[in-house]
Amino acid sequence: MDAITKAFAFIFLLSFTAVQAQDASKSIDDQFTEVIDGSNNYQQFKVIEKVKMTRLQQNTKKRIDGLQAEIENLKSEMAQQQAAAAQVSTDLAQTQATLEATEGEKDSMNFFGAQMSKGNYNTMVWSIAGVLLLALLFFIFKFRSSNVLTKTAQHKLDETEAEFEDYRRKALEKEQKLGRQLQDERNRALKSSKG
Repeated sequence: MDAITKAFAFIFLLSFTAVQAQDASKSIDDQFTEVIDGSNNYQQFKVIEKVKMTRLQQNTKKRIDGLQAEIENLKSEMAQQQAAAAQVSTDLAQTQATLEATEGEKDSMNFFGAQMSKGNYNTMVWSIAGVLLLALLFFIFKFRSSNVLTKTAQHKLDETEAEFEDYRRKALEKEQKLGRQLQDERNRALKSSKG
């Protein structure tokens, strides 16, 4: 007998669980309609069976709890997505800053330890090249001018040396001539004193 009671209790629990599962799968509105339609009229009042009302309460609580859990899950997912969006925004800002810094480095040159834009660097280099070219042209002009002056001075020096050499040669010839004349005069004076 004990086994039969246990079997009936098991079958009753199984059927009650199946009814509750069917009820839980229905919408809350359908369950309210079923409770109201299945209730008895007592004079002008409707009488609802306590079991149905309890079942409706449990199903409603389960549905509300399920919706609240779903809301919490959605809130959690939304918070995660917002955190991920904030992280993506931060990463994007860092990437943008890195990109700007890289472009700045790409568009600038290191000139004696100072960062300069390529335009300023090119202007500076061409200015320096221009100044050096002007200085070279100035020194070439000065060199040629000095070279002309040097050649003129050299030519005058050569002429002066030639004149001096000619003068020296003439002075030497004159000195030799005077030396011969003096010797001749001495010889004559010596002959005349002997004779």
